[in-house]
Amino acid sequence: MVGAAGFELATLCSQSRCATRLRYTPTANILTRLSGLFVPVLIIYADMTQPLPNLPWLAPEDPFPPIFEAWGDHTPAPGLLAAGGALSTTNLLNAYSHGIFPWFSEDQPILWWSTNPRMTLHTPEFRLHRSLRKVIRKFIATPGAEICINHDFHAVIDACSSSVRRGQTGTWISPQIRVAYENLHREGYAHSVETWQDGELTGGLYCVAIGRAVFGESMFANRTDASKIALAALVGMTRSQGVNWIDCQQVTDHLAFMGARPIDRTVFAQSVSVSLREQPIDWTFQPVYWDELLSACATPP
Repeated sequence: MVGAAGFELATLCSQSRCATRLRYTPTANILTRLSGLFVPVLIIYADMTQPLPNLPWLAPEDPFPPIFEAWGDHTPAPGLLAAGGALSTTNLLNAYSHGIFPWFSEDQPILWWSTNPRMTLHTPEFRLHRSLRKVIRKFIATPGAEICINHDFHAVIDACSSSVRRGQTGTWISPQIRVAYENLHREGYAHSVETWQDGELTGGLYCVAIGRAVFGESMFANRTDASKIALAALVGMTRSQGVNWIDCQQVTDHLAFMGARPIDRTVFAQSVSVSLREQPIDWTFQPVYWDELLSACATPP
């Protein structure tokens, strides 16, 4: 995907990373082609002509640049770190271990990001709003309603990739991404949290976990509140096992409403480094997690 001809960095921020993502896909109208390994070019951005920062092009085995070299706030793609490389399990684990994640459209090369600030959901700060508390209590009491972990990872990522989003024209979850994350799942590093009702998968999310570092990826809902139930289940399960935060990557109003907040990228990277060395959690959902979540989380006024 990356070669002498370069690529069009078109559409850098308009598609979806799924439901309430946990992420949205890149856009920006970059009119020129990028080629070579480190090439500054001119772009038209906000009606001004300005030089585009250098963008490292990675061969499959190349190391990632330091995260502080990511594009800054006054560029068309804040947080963009590098292009190219590979979506191998080894490379993805290396990326996540350094606070880096892949995010690109199907017609783009692999793009690697390290956003600043970094949106994180601190599990003790999860806001269990009155309406969601009511939904969860009803879910618990309903026969045939249950939370499953890793029962059908393929179905979850498939639903995330195919869900139609209001005001969005595509998805970042391309076939290439799906293969990469299903490989991560087979190796035990990607997990799905699934909301099942009457034998039907009605919502869910998937995430990456290394040690006790948990990185939220995407979610979907085919029934009202089904993705919120899955997120609450993830918070309850991780919180009960000593996980202090879940990475949400990008700032969104929805996640802020649920209690997520932005933190400095350096602080985030330090937290990742510590969590990587801790024992992984048990990815089995226990009903007691609901009890602990409902009793521990205060209802916002």
